[in-house]
This record gives sequence, C-alpha cells and structure tokens, in this order.
Amino acid sequence: MATTTKDLNVAVIVKLEPDFSEGNVSYNADGTLNRAETKSILGPHSAIASNAAFYAKVKYGARVAVGTMGPPIAESALQQAQLLCDADELHLYSDRIFAGADTLATAEVLKAGISKVEGGKVDVVFSGHRASDGETGQTGPQTAWKLGYTFLGNVIDYNIDLESRLVRAKRLISLQGFYDIIEEVEAPLPVFISIDPSYNAFFNTVSQRLAFEKYQKEARSRAENYKQFLKVLNTQQLGIDPKLVGLPGSPTIVYKVERIPKAKASRKAEVIDGTNRDQIARVVTNMYEVLEGMVIK
Repeated sequence: MATTTKDLNVAVIVKLEPDFSEGNVSYNADGTLNRAETKSILGPHSAIASNAAFYAKVKYGARVAVGTMGPPIAESALQQAQLLCDADELHLYSDRIFAGADTLATAEVLKAGISKVEGGKVDVVFSGHRASDGETGQTGPQTAWKLGYTFLGNVIDYNIDLESRLVRAKRLISLQGFYDIIEEVEAPLPVFISIDPSYNAFFNTVSQRLAFEKYQKEARSRAENYKQFLKVLNTQQLGIDPKLVGLPGSPTIVYKVERIPKAKASRKAEVIDGTNRDQIARVVTNMYEVLEGMVIK
C-alpha cells in the first residue's frame, strides 16, 4: 500500500526482559542469568516507548507495528505491547542463529525487520531508553544508524507536522555540568526516537480523549487475539546475512558476569487500624517528633 502525504507509519522495538522483582531472578553456576527459570515481562522502557507510539495513533491516526527479537516466548512481550499501543501488526524475529547477539547484531535484525513492516516506509521508530538486563542504551542508536534515520534520544515530548513531514521534539539533556536541560529540535521524517523514562503523554482535546477511549478498547480486544496479528520471521525470511547476526556478527566479548548483591531492606511497615484511637495517637506523636526536627522556610 502506497502512503500519502498525511499517512503516518510507526514502529516500536521492544524487548522481553527479566522481572527483577525480589524472588524472581535465577542464576546459573557461572553467574549468568538463568532465563528458563526467571520470570520475564515487557521491559519497562519498552512499555514507555509503546505509550509514545499510542500517542501517535491517537493524535495522528498512525498505523503501528511492534517488533522484537527473541525466542518464541518473546511473543508475550508483543502481546503486552499491543495492549498498550493498539498495534496493527506484530513481528517476532526468531531464529537459533540470533542467539548470543550483542547490540550491533541485534540492530542488524531489527533493521531488517522494520523494512518488512506493511503499509509503506516506516516514518518513526520508537525504542526505550535502555533495557534493564543490559543497561547499554546502544541498540536504539545503532538501529537508527543502520536504517539511515536521524536519531533523537532522551525525548520527553514530540509533535509531528504531517503536511511538512517534520517532527519537533523536546529532549532532556545534561550540558556542561547542568542537568535537566530541555532542548528543542526539529528533523524531517523518517526519524528514530528513543524515549526518555520521564515521558508522559497528554491528550488535551475532546477528540483526542474520545480517540483514546476508542483505541484503548480496540487494544484490549486485539491483545486477547494477538496471534491474528503476529508474524514470525527467521533469518531467511528477513533476508539477513548470517555472518552479521548472532555470535558471528557480535564483536563484543563478555569476559565475566557478576551477580548483583541483594540490598538489605532498610524500611519497616506497620499496618494501623484507623478506628483505633491509641494507634492513631501514636502515629501522630511519631510524626510530630520527626517534623519537630525539620526546619521549614
């Protein structure tokens, strides 16, 4: 399908990540993560990127595709992302040869996958700031580089002019020792946007709020039947050179992985009966003692 001037095609790259909640992480004897025994969820930064894509659907009527690389279980991340962004299309890039990929080899797969999205050329690709199990923040910029797209990182807000095909974005940056500097930038489509963790979408008009309700309801229905929207693509179907993916395409060498020690709990919780006057009095007394030591200006 050919795109018109006012059409907007959006893609989101997401990742299935370990749930690092207490009690859910399992390690192998060599210190590496035991993914088979560790509960996995849609990465929190991927969820934020999905929300940014949903904003594009609500405000601009964008067509949304979500893609991820991983084993068959990673389709659960696609389902969770579809629930957030009402995706029209889901891609799982899955092949044994992809195993052991670093960020560069992963970017090669994602680049090929984005080129397979239906509806014409993708105008905007969203990704999270980083992955909780990698913390490198490299996959997004490297995918943008391979696609040849302008990269905009740490984006906290964006708007798109469909007539001029321009995106205007606000970025949260640090500059010469100053933090929380907001930079406003403008770039022609296509662009790759890495969403800052502080991103929050606002729907300011009645029409946007009505569209929000409509697409949110549609997202719930689609996520219940997500397999109808799912495509599973391997190396051959993606048209990738096997030398550029997986371990052969990964220049990164990991010499050692160490477990992160569990921090000791430093807080205690107590449940107070709101109908018990003695317990309420004790809480008020404790609050007074704490506040008495504070200087309020």
